[in-house]
Amino acid sequence: MTIVELLVLLVIAAICGALGQAIAGYSRGGCLVSIALGFIGALLGMWIARTANLPEILNINVGDVTFPIVWSIIGATLFVAVIGLLSRGRGTA
Repeated sequence: MTIVELLVLLVIAAICGALGQAIAGYSRGGCLVSIALGFIGALLGMWIARTANLPEILNINVGDVTFPIVWSIIGATLFVAVIGLLSRGRGTA
């Protein structure tokens, strides 16, 4: 994997993570958080898809790596929604 391929993969993950944050309605952090959410979303989304025997939808090949766009957005949305629910539950009395 070249540096350019890695940068393209990071940009794709950042866009997917940002879309997941926008759909969930909970945004914390900046670009690095969006990149992390994109990758976590890809892992979570693909796990859900494989568990439910769902097809891979809209994959992008970057070099030797295949990145699942739709499952990354769905996984990031679910992950951000859970984090948002957990962090909103904490309050000061």
